[in-house]
Amino acid sequence: MKQYDAVICGAGIVGVSAAHFLAKAGMRHILLVDERPPLSFTSDRSTECYRNWWPDPAMLALMNRSIDLMDALAEESGNVFRMNRRGYLYVTADESKIDEMKAASDSISKLGAGPLRIHSAEAADYQPSHPEGFHNAPAGADLLLGNDLIRKHFPYLTEKAVAVLHARRAGWLSAQQLGMYLLERGRRLGVQFEAEKVTGVDVEGGRVRGVRLGSGVQVESPIFINAAGPFLKEVGKLIGAELPIHTELHLKAVIKDALGAVGRDAPLLIWNDSQTLPWDDEERSALAEDPETCWLTETFPPGVHTRPEGGGTDILMLWEYHMRLMEPVDAPAMDEQYPEIALRGLAAMLPRMKEYFDRMPRPQLDGGFYTKTRENRPLVGPLGAQGAFVAGAVSGYGIMSACAVGELLAAHVTGAVLPEYAPAFSLSRYDDPEYRKKLENWGDSGQL
Repeated sequence: MKQYDAVICGAGIVGVSAAHFLAKAGMRHILLVDERPPLSFTSDRSTECYRNWWPDPAMLALMNRSIDLMDALAEESGNVFRMNRRGYLYVTADESKIDEMKAASDSISKLGAGPLRIHSAEAADYQPSHPEGFHNAPAGADLLLGNDLIRKHFPYLTEKAVAVLHARRAGWLSAQQLGMYLLERGRRLGVQFEAEKVTGVDVEGGRVRGVRLGSGVQVESPIFINAAGPFLKEVGKLIGAELPIHTELHLKAVIKDALGAVGRDAPLLIWNDSQTLPWDDEERSALAEDPETCWLTETFPPGVHTRPEGGGTDILMLWEYHMRLMEPVDAPAMDEQYPEIALRGLAAMLPRMKEYFDRMPRPQLDGGFYTKTRENRPLVGPLGAQGAFVAGAVSGYGIMSACAVGELLAAHVTGAVLPEYAPAFSLSRYDDPEYRKKLENWGDSGQL
C-alpha cells in the first residue's frame, strides 16, 4: 500500500499544471498517473496559441489570469517556452461585418480584455507586434479599416480585405516546453509520475480513501483528481459521476510554405467570412455530380486559420468545417482531404495559396480531441465524493488556460480563497435551474 496526499489521473497539460500548483501550495506527496507519457495524446497536438480575447466574461477572466501566470513563468525561466505576443488577426472582406466587428470588440474590451483602438487612415499610432518575446506589447485590440492600411502592415493579405481586428494579448508558445517546465518544477517539490492506469477509486463513507491501479497496486490517498483529458467522462464513472461533456476530433495540417504565402512574422491569421471553395468550372461540375463529393461545392463556415511554425518555412493550417463527434481513440482516422480543403479555404485570405493548387506541398496531418461542455466552459472543482475533484473539459484552449485551471484546482483542494470566476466553472453550476435555462440559448462560445 502506497500513500500519497493526492493522486492525479492524467498527465496532460492540465494534470501537470494541477500537480505543479498543488506542490507550490505546499502539498509534497503527489502522484501523477497516466498510462501514456506526460504531455502526449492531445497536449502534443495543440496549435499552441493563447489569447484573452473571449466574449464570455468568466472565460476572459480565467485567460487573463492564466496569461499573467505564463508571463511570470516566462520571466523566471528566461522564456524557456518561447512565448510570443504576435496576436490573433481576424480578417474580413465583408463591409457589412464592420459594424458587427466594432460592436463585438467594444463589448469584449469592456469586459476587461483591454482598450479597443480604431484606425481608419494612415495610422502612425498603430504598433505592429514583435515576432519574438512578450515584453512591451499593447493590450486590447486594434481595428484597422481600409485595404491600403491593412496591406501596409500585412502585405500578404488579400486586396479584398476591408477590416482586420488585431487582438494583442495573444500569441503562441512551445506547449511541450511549458509543460515540461511545470513538470520539472513539480518534481523538485515532490511530485512523482507513474506510467499506470487508474482502474478504480475507493470511496468509503462518502470520502475518497484511495485509488487502484492496473498493476494491482493500491494507493492510499484522501484526494483524487480527475484530469484525464478526453477520458474525463470514463474516469468520472469510477466514482459514479456522469459528466456533461462530449469529445470532438479536431485536425491540423502542416505544410512547407516555400513561396512565403504567409509572412514569417505574421500573427495567427483567421478568415472571418463564410465562403465556397475555389474550384475551376470543370472541377466544380465533377464534384457537384457525385453525391459523395457534392458537399465540397457548398458554403463553408468562417474560421479557417493559419500561422507560421518554427524557424523554417512550415505553416499550420486549421479549419473545423464540420463537426466530428466521436469517442477518444489512440489512432483516429484522418480525413485525407483535410489539407487541400484547408489550403483552398486559406486562399480567400492569402492569395498566393492558389499557387499551390496544382502542386500542393506534402502535408503532415494529425489530430487531437477537444473535450467540451455544452457552453464551452471548463469543469474545475469538487466532483461528488468528498476529496474528489475534476479539472478538464478545456476544449481547444487547454494550453492557454492550463496555468489558471491548475491554480484554481489547487485552491479548491487546499481550501484557499477562490477567485470570483470559480463558480462559473464548478460542476455544481448545472444544479441551478436558471443556468440550465441559459444553456438553451447560449451565445458565442469563443471557440475557433
